[in-house]
Amino acid sequence: MAASPEGVRVTKVDWQPMRNGTAHRTQEYSCHELVVRRGQLFSIRLHLTGVLDREETLTLTVQTGSQASEALHTKAVFQTADLEVGDAWTAAKEAQTGNTVTVSLASPPDAVIGRYLLSARASSRRKHSDRKLGEFVLLFNPWCPEIHRANVVRYKVHDKGKGHPSEFFSMFKKYQFSMGIKASGARASAHARPDDCFTEDDVFLASEEERQEYVLNDNGIIFRGVEKHIRAQGWNYGQFEEDILNICLSILDRSPSHQEDPATDVSCRHNPVYVSRVISAMVNSNNDRGVVQGQWQGKYGGGTSPLHWRGSVAILQKWFRGKYKPVKYGQCWVFAGVMCTVLRCLGIPTRVVSNFNSAHDTDRNLSVDKYVDSFGRTLEDLTEDSMWNFHVWNESWFTRQDLGPSYDGWQVLDATPQEESEGRFQCGPASVTAIREGDIHLAHDGPFVFSEVNADYITWLWHKDESQERVYSDTKKIGRSISTKAVGSDSRVDITNLYKYPEGSQKERQVYRKAMKKLLSVEAWGKRSRMQRASRRSLQRDNLLEPPAKPSITGKFKVLEPPVLGHDLKLALSLANLTSQALQVQVNLSGATILYTRRPVAEILHESHTVRLDPQEEKKIPITISYSQYKKDLTEDKKILLAAMCLVSKGEKLLVEKDVTLDDFIIIKVLGPATVGVAVAVEVTIINPLSERVKDCVLMVEGSGLLQGQLSIDVPTLQPQERALVQFTITPSRSGPRQLQVDLVSPHFPDIKGFLIIRVAIAK
Repeated sequence: MAASPEGVRVTKVDWQPMRNGTAHRTQEYSCHELVVRRGQLFSIRLHLTGVLDREETLTLTVQTGSQASEALHTKAVFQTADLEVGDAWTAAKEAQTGNTVTVSLASPPDAVIGRYLLSARASSRRKHSDRKLGEFVLLFNPWCPEIHRANVVRYKVHDKGKGHPSEFFSMFKKYQFSMGIKASGARASAHARPDDCFTEDDVFLASEEERQEYVLNDNGIIFRGVEKHIRAQGWNYGQFEEDILNICLSILDRSPSHQEDPATDVSCRHNPVYVSRVISAMVNSNNDRGVVQGQWQGKYGGGTSPLHWRGSVAILQKWFRGKYKPVKYGQCWVFAGVMCTVLRCLGIPTRVVSNFNSAHDTDRNLSVDKYVDSFGRTLEDLTEDSMWNFHVWNESWFTRQDLGPSYDGWQVLDATPQEESEGRFQCGPASVTAIREGDIHLAHDGPFVFSEVNADYITWLWHKDESQERVYSDTKKIGRSISTKAVGSDSRVDITNLYKYPEGSQKERQVYRKAMKKLLSVEAWGKRSRMQRASRRSLQRDNLLEPPAKPSITGKFKVLEPPVLGHDLKLALSLANLTSQALQVQVNLSGATILYTRRPVAEILHESHTVRLDPQEEKKIPITISYSQYKKDLTEDKKILLAAMCLVSKGEKLLVEKDVTLDDFIIIKVLGPATVGVAVAVEVTIINPLSERVKDCVLMVEGSGLLQGQLSIDVPTLQPQERALVQFTITPSRSGPRQLQVDLVSPHFPDIKGFLIIRVAIAK
């Protein structure tokens, strides 16, 4: 068919979603738009009103945001020509058959991410004849090496229809995976390159195994508990589920930065430092009507307990469908789980990290000061700092062009609203390397993160006359067993060595002193909204840098029987005399149910003992806390804090503490092979942990790719200590490793949580 006198017009577009989705690893996204990654070619097929002349070019326009402009790099106008993978949008005619032409496009590796509108016209036609073809989404690309501007590689693509389109993509794929993907080791440097000619997308990650884990894995494990008893909790990230990509883009558009200056905000979305910092503020609801509202008081009326969430999908969908009303409620692992979903969805490699014995240093003096009474009970009205049993944050992988290549790699991001930064509750990105080396003056929020893993823990005995006396300083207590999920398995990996040098080593103390000096400089706090100085404490604490002399006795709580929910708790306090003289010790014991932040809820133990210790003698004081003592005050965290203030006859004082987490029981089994599209039975074994009859229990089941939404199963009345089996079926919809979460929910005891990884085969 001949072209009209006005020339050939573009009528519609075929986005070729299967071809592009496979090439860009975006085929899992449950959305109607094409989703591609920046810095990588993608192909579309344009339908025309006639045959395009061989010499005729097409003019394409891509734009993102409501105020797109070429000056801000949020709009690009370009013609089909020689294809370049470089610093600008380019395109080439790949093949032409009759009235259709296949065009390959390439975005620069530092393009703004987000939703784009694509328009096209034959170059011979007037500008106002642009045909709006529809929208596509551009994401960060951890697979993308960029071609250095001085060494741009050009692809000459013939448009005579002789070459098959796949040959073009095969050539690019071969080129792409021959570049620097040779980096060995599971954690190659983000700025390591095979030779000096190449750079990458800022989020480029060399290891394919890590890309699969930190970008494409839609489930994971969050570690909770206490340092000596770490427990794994499954979490459904669900970044490919329905509406999630659209919701993640909406989070960016709802941010205060976008509301105040949308043009500038969108133009900054090429930078993972900027995007991740915005997300860290928007995942919590403080300041900005973000996604999740925090609650740490143990009261969750009008909302959902943080421990009842099993993943991010329900939270994000509730926020979006509720017209951006914050979802109640979250605590640190919920904020981290949601943030991991959002950042993985946008293409930024991200993982969840748990820090045990995590400091919250409110007055920013690199020490956690705890005030206690003569029974070792925390004085809440005096203690501003705190040490949480654990705290969960995120790490994302990208380069730090603002800091230099030494600080590339993993970056700490924390969406839990603890302290304001630049007027908003946001934290990070802070380079993990900078934290390890004590370079806390570098952006962003280095002092706060450094204190979370390095602060000294100091206990003060507060006397009735309002005098205070230092009991001990344990420099090894803060920042223990920093953990994340292993790549490709459910194992726990200890990454403490990435954050700090060995505890008590000369290097570790040198870094601490270095950080303290930088903390005293104005530069360190230029990025924080304020600097508090407690009236009774000073930053000049050189005398606290070295631990005091050891006391003449030692003490330790020992668990005599495994602590199980619904059973009595049996322990012993073991005291030992280290001297050659007899000692008399007054032991004041206290116990309380606590939240995971170690905030006491209710006292359940209060007693005193006088113990005589002969030279070198060791004695044990038995302790029993019955179920009836802790039953009504136990929180969903299932934690109890024991304390013993030991007052030695010659004036020495020793405080011994023990955090206890009560165990529970659930077993999940799949009764047969799991295959896409085929129903398979699941069997769950549960036990009533109580010595009393319970009813109104429910099994809550969830799992991306295993079932749609959540499944609720009523459990028959359970007799005291009864073991019961519950069966149900699932029909997997996606292949690969999938996580099934099963929680036993009861009004009579805290939730009992379990999960199982199910490997789903492709249907034959």
